[in-house]
Amino acid sequence: MTPAADSRPVMRRPGEGPPSLRERIAARPDPLVTLLLGAILAAVAFSTGGGGALDATTVPEIVLTLLGAVTVAVATVLAPPGQRLWGGITLALFAALAALTAISITWSIDPASSWNAANLLFAYLGTFAAAIALVRISPRRWAAVVGAVVLATVVVCGWSLLSKVFPALTDSDVGRLRAPFDYWNSVGLMAVLGMPGCLWLGTRRDGHAALRGLAIPALTLLLTAMILSFSRGAVIVTVLTLVLWVAIVPLRLRSAAALICAALPTIVLGVWAASNDSLTQDGLPDDVRVSAGHEFGLLLLTVSILALLAGLAYAFATSRAQMPPANRRNVGAVLLVLVALVPVAGIGKLATSDRGVGGSVSHVWSQLTDPNAIPPSNDPSRLTSAGSLRARYWDDALKIWRYARWSGVGADAYDTARAPIQADRLRAGHAHGYVFQTIADLGIVGIGVNALLLLSWLVAASRSTGLRPRRRYGAWLLAVLRSPTVRLPLERREPVPWTPERVGLVTLLLTAVAFGAHSAIDWTWFIPGNAVVGLFAAAWVAGRGPLVANAAEAATATATPRRRRSQIAAPTRLALATMVVLAGLVGAWTIWQPLRSQNADFAAYDAQASNHLQDARADAQHAIDLNPLWIDPRVTLAGIQESQGRADEAVATLEHTVALQPASSQAWLALGDLLIRQRDFSRGLGAFAAAVFLDPRNPAVQTELAKAQQAAQTAGAAPSTTSSTPPASTTAP
Repeated sequence: MTPAADSRPVMRRPGEGPPSLRERIAARPDPLVTLLLGAILAAVAFSTGGGGALDATTVPEIVLTLLGAVTVAVATVLAPPGQRLWGGITLALFAALAALTAISITWSIDPASSWNAANLLFAYLGTFAAAIALVRISPRRWAAVVGAVVLATVVVCGWSLLSKVFPALTDSDVGRLRAPFDYWNSVGLMAVLGMPGCLWLGTRRDGHAALRGLAIPALTLLLTAMILSFSRGAVIVTVLTLVLWVAIVPLRLRSAAALICAALPTIVLGVWAASNDSLTQDGLPDDVRVSAGHEFGLLLLTVSILALLAGLAYAFATSRAQMPPANRRNVGAVLLVLVALVPVAGIGKLATSDRGVGGSVSHVWSQLTDPNAIPPSNDPSRLTSAGSLRARYWDDALKIWRYARWSGVGADAYDTARAPIQADRLRAGHAHGYVFQTIADLGIVGIGVNALLLLSWLVAASRSTGLRPRRRYGAWLLAVLRSPTVRLPLERREPVPWTPERVGLVTLLLTAVAFGAHSAIDWTWFIPGNAVVGLFAAAWVAGRGPLVANAAEAATATATPRRRRSQIAAPTRLALATMVVLAGLVGAWTIWQPLRSQNADFAAYDAQASNHLQDARADAQHAIDLNPLWIDPRVTLAGIQESQGRADEAVATLEHTVALQPASSQAWLALGDLLIRQRDFSRGLGAFAAAVFLDPRNPAVQTELAKAQQAAQTAGAAPSTTSSTPPASTTAP
């Protein structure tokens, strides 16, 4: 059997020498690249979990940063001469966003959190740059990238389902799927991110039929994980992604067949699980969850085998015979009618309800936008409920933005800024929406940088996928601006054929769109396991550049490069590569410091508990030196100083802490507690009043104030109550 032309070894004339390093890298088989990339993406998800914990996220962030730097350095050396850096503007704007996040530390009301957010952004930047570098070195590896996304999402969602089958795998009694992220909406998003790749795998015309048949059980697994996460955002993004796929990719009948083959077993699993309270309710005994999990496992195994058989039958059937055009049109017409009947049936059901169509729509809209709406319960019934806390979080984000319209309150400072104004006791670390989070954290400047980044990516993605207007409006507009009196005719672009690579690029495009759409209504941007998949896909599409329609055009483009794209000398390339690696090392070292500070603070706490006060003080001071923006080591140091009998030094340390971060209720609480122990009741109660002002809905803060007031009354001091205005040294967010 003759191998494919792309896999044949390159024939060389005598004396031409061995193949170059770039050619050897490009010759590596796709399965190895797929396994390697898929393992990296899955490892990020498993190691970082839900994000936010330094001991879980620091090492992956360092690895991603270094991998990005090394990959960019290799691409700098090995990139072919005269090749334009496609996606360079998008990459530069991403770097500007990361830089803005880091600079916001200077005005942030929670600079330690802003530092951590900047570290995360630099890791994301490394991921984005690595994808652009890889597509620059080996642009034909797109199939390996799509396969890696499918592999990673299936592995992660498969593990999540196994945690339901075997509850002992995770220490959780929550009914919704949440492993390995400890957050159900991330599980739902991870499933959505793999769906375009499964459709690509199941509808492609090349490749072995057995491999295409695996797409059906994989898609079934992803749909099941999405349903059992009870994530309404994931359901919405799934519908959006599938609609875009059917509207864009001209493999509609194959896609419909694959979706039907996967949807039927998913419905069986979903209906059975939703009707089984032992599988979906919270707080059930272990024996009940284990028994229900084993039953679900048997059903999952049976359905998966049936889905595999259906997938193999579908794959071999479509590879042996082609449906006549007339039959394809008839089947397509029937499917369009069936799809059109879905919204008609929905409107009919609303019309027969008590509220009618208009009243039902108005009721749903009021539930979505009412900040005081009652949130739904964590069971399958939430999938049919429109109530949410999103409106409350978004409304608070807009209130925070009004305090600092241009610069915001600092990256990832939403939680601290929301505490004084929130109307409930629910702690929200994020605004549950990237736009509202950004406008609160970085203000108008941050929104502007993100808007430019999005626009740049859309232009780059439309160029790579060929999803552009048929007429060259951009060239015409530039010509008009340069010479208003000359009106050039609108030129038409040649249609871009639907090659396998174009379908693959659209698959990655929809993967990135799914991540962006879900991040707009949730806080999954801060969860590396989700973000790395979406950003890698987005960067590959942006960095691919336009697809050349034929070989003659490719030869012309290569033979006549622009002057400014001339070859760069080897020493210059090596110098640039060295600078990139050094920048990556500096970034990795910066990312490491907060974790080192946390470890030193823990060591100080342990040494203090063992009464090794000198060692404890040295460790606490070392933690402060490593991360001077973090409050905890300063509070620890003050406690050690008090234990050493240096109460004045302890008070001075905490006064300096509240001066550095007056918006931190933790600092005021520590100061007030110390002053009360030193019997300085007037100043102590004032510090507690400041803490209550900064976090009035926190029961722990109210409890500490009550204890301080009782101590003051017992000692005969004048009682004090909380004030509606903060002390002079506190500031509003």
